[in-house]
Amino acid sequence: MPELGVNIDHVATLRQARKTYEPDPVAAAVLAELGGADTITIHLREDRRHIQDRDVRVLRETVAIKLNLELSVADEIVAIACQVKPDQATIVPERREEVTTEGGLDVVTHRAATAKAIERLRAAGISISLFIDPAARQIETAKQLGADAVELHTGQYALARGSAQHAQLVALTTAGKLVREMGMHLHAGHGLNYHNVIPVAQIPQMHELNIGHAIVARAVLVGLERAVREMKQLIS
Repeated sequence: MPELGVNIDHVATLRQARKTYEPDPVAAAVLAELGGADTITIHLREDRRHIQDRDVRVLRETVAIKLNLELSVADEIVAIACQVKPDQATIVPERREEVTTEGGLDVVTHRAATAKAIERLRAAGISISLFIDPAARQIETAKQLGADAVELHTGQYALARGSAQHAQLVALTTAGKLVREMGMHLHAGHGLNYHNVIPVAQIPQMHELNIGHAIVARAVLVGLERAVREMKQLIS
């Protein structure tokens, strides 16, 4: 049974829409834990569009389960991670103009910058995950860089329909097999929701799923604790 990482960025997005103090992502993390989350995931972006520096510090002090910090390889953000020491750092690509992360990190092209960030994070005692597309060369490079885990980008699977979605699932399954053969933990995320998550959760030895928007969107209607519990039941 995969573990469930609940991304609470969108709670902070709602708060930042008014530049106020509510809803508080720290309170959201508590409710997610009560709902059965195994991990709290947050993304400290360079533009600070949702999660703020204070959120990271307070969540590190209050989260009782695993804290997963998504981050770019920017020196400033890596330095914050090294100070705060989340349980896991997931390195992701980042562009200012994107609405949300649009694809996996190209660790082949950006190998040197990624290696530098990994070295600093590793020295701080932080476990490393790389958010990459389900491509053999990317996975092989992740292994060479010393990643503990690979989070496969499931965005194309989430967008596809019918036979095209099945083809994407086959690609994810094949990539997942390679990840496991190389001795890394298998994670997946992006675009997963209550309708499409089960086939991905059933990929052999799937270790962790990170889901944010779908859970927070449902929470608006039914409450966060229930929304997390319902997702946890689906992937079990």
